[in-house]
Amino acid sequence: MKKLFILLIPIISFSGCKKTINNAAEDIIVRAMTDGQWIITSFNDNGTDITADYSSYKFQYHSNRTVDAIKNGSVERSGNWEGYAETLSIWATFPGAPYPLDLINGTWQITNNSWTFVEARKTVGADVKTLRLDKL
Repeated sequence: MKKLFILLIPIISFSGCKKTINNAAEDIIVRAMTDGQWIITSFNDNGTDITADYSSYKFQYHSNRTVDAIKNGSVERSGNWEGYAETLSIWATFPGAPYPLDLINGTWQITNNSWTFVEARKTVGADVKTLRLDKL
C-alpha cells in the first residue's frame, strides 16, 4: 500500500531495526484494512468485466487475519487474508468458495492504493485478473 508506507518514513529515520519497520508497516496495513467494510467496485477477468457478480457482497477484514464475505447482510463465507508490506501484495483465500468468491483466492500485487481503496492485479500463467476494492 504505497501511499500508506509514506507514514513509515519517521520510523525509518529513527530506527535501524528492520523488525520494527516491518511491524509498523504491518500495523498500518491491518488498521487500513480492518477499519470499515469494503466492496469490489471493479473486477476484470481476462478482459471480461464481471464486477456485477460482486454487487451483493461486502467484505469485512479482521485483525486476526480472517475476512468475511457478506452477501445481502449475512456472512456467506469466511476466509483468511494477509498483507505484505515488503512486496506490496495481499493474499486472500476463501476455502471451498463458490463462484465468484473463488476468483479472489491467491496473491495480488497492489498497483495503487490509499486509505479508502486498493487496486490490485493477479497473474497466473496467461490468466490476468484486476480488481478494485473501495471502503464504505
